[in-house]
Amino acid sequence: MDLVEVAPNANPPVAKILDYGKFKYQQEKKAKESKKKAHTIEVKEIRVGPKIGKHDLEVKKKHMTEFLESGNKVKISMRFRGREMAYTDLGKEILDQLVVDFKELAEAEEEPKMERRSMFLILAPKKIS
Repeated sequence: MDLVEVAPNANPPVAKILDYGKFKYQQEKKAKESKKKAHTIEVKEIRVGPKIGKHDLEVKKKHMTEFLESGNKVKISMRFRGREMAYTDLGKEILDQLVVDFKELAEAEEEPKMERRSMFLILAPKKIS
């Protein structure tokens, strides 16, 4: 048996007589359990093209809704190939429309930005208050 200080910040400090090894094991077990219950936010990626059809976009939106409702962020990447680079404005319109469609469920972290041949947009789920 050991004399273990349980609450050093209390006034007066609290100490108990107990088995220190068992106490340490229980503390580690509690820490592991709390880690298990914590939800980590992942970034899920959806790829679309500037010439995407209506139905294809609806299917992608359904997946995005599932991801956002489960608390994950969604990264929408649009790849421009070959001559599509001349029509980046069409791609920006599609991404802007997605921001409008998801305004109740998510918010855009920043404006769609161009990086080489790709345009990106990240949607984060709105915090429920």
